[in-house]
Amino acid sequence: MTDVTSSPLTGAGALQVWLGPVARRSEAVVIPLAALLAGFVAFSLFLLLLGKSPVEFFALVYKAGFGTAFSWQNTLSRTAPLLLAALCVALPARLGLVVIGGEGAIVLGGVATGAVGVALAGWPAWLGLSIMAAAGALAGALWIGAVGALRYWRGVNETIASLLMAYIAIALMNHLVEGPLRDPESLNKPSTAPLPDALRVGDIPGWDVHWGLAAGVVLCILAWVLIDRTTWGFAARIAGANIRAAQVQGLPVGWLIVGFTALGGACAGLAGMFEVSAIHGSANASLASGYGFTGILIAFLARHNPLAIIPVAVLLAGFEASSGLIQRRMDLPDATVLVLQGFVFIAILMADTLYGRLRIFAPERWGQR
Repeated sequence: MTDVTSSPLTGAGALQVWLGPVARRSEAVVIPLAALLAGFVAFSLFLLLLGKSPVEFFALVYKAGFGTAFSWQNTLSRTAPLLLAALCVALPARLGLVVIGGEGAIVLGGVATGAVGVALAGWPAWLGLSIMAAAGALAGALWIGAVGALRYWRGVNETIASLLMAYIAIALMNHLVEGPLRDPESLNKPSTAPLPDALRVGDIPGWDVHWGLAAGVVLCILAWVLIDRTTWGFAARIAGANIRAAQVQGLPVGWLIVGFTALGGACAGLAGMFEVSAIHGSANASLASGYGFTGILIAFLARHNPLAIIPVAVLLAGFEASSGLIQRRMDLPDATVLVLQGFVFIAILMADTLYGRLRIFAPERWGQR
């Protein structure tokens, strides 16, 4: 008998074998990028209707967000809370949950930090900062974790619950900083007592950017490891794909929902901690700055991939850093950047209908099954 061995593929066959996996993986990159560009085009038409130049607008965005070393420092300082706010959306999304109330966890995390920090005056800096971080993360975890508990045990829609609870959190923050926790010396802007200098988060050596950026990047990497490289992440993906199948397999669906929502809330609460300890120095109404809502756009644009959140957050932070320059140079309100984000978000939601429907990304297109 003659042994018959298969010869390696050459020519068009080898090209198909190579292009098939590439095409499948590129769907998650090409469609969001196309949605981003579509949002830019729609926003450009909006500017033209206002009699403004889209070219000038995007040139100013580049200049203010990425054009100089100072611009980069400003952008990266805004990136830190956006990374953590986006994780508050991305982690529950792996279970099929749409949690959009990260703003509430941010403000409560900031209030908890301000309240605890004043009591830690005189403590070693490393211990005081650790306790403040734990307090901020715990406040956020309890708040968003409650959303997960309501979803699983009471059937309350997590999107509506998290949004309503965000407004409740902002109202609670205003009550606390203007009432029980108010510093009597904060006359014009009600705030908690200022943190001791020893408990203020400093800058990364050589950068004019606080350590919240490093924490956000590290947590994005750890979130990716949790989701893609652990059994808990695998179980969460199964539950997100088919909750009944997960229950049949004996997976602890309830605890997965509560655990992942609480982890997301902890990240957002940590963002509030850095805002108080690194930026404001006390908890006040400035905590409700919209970072939690921008985090929704970042998470959706990144397809809830924690690693993709990092570059997307930098891009959106650059846009927000340019709002002041746009207002001065183009005589547009600083909320114009929010309008741009709205156009992009609508484009992303519309692009969701394209996944799995474009033949160019289908395995059959490349001779595979």
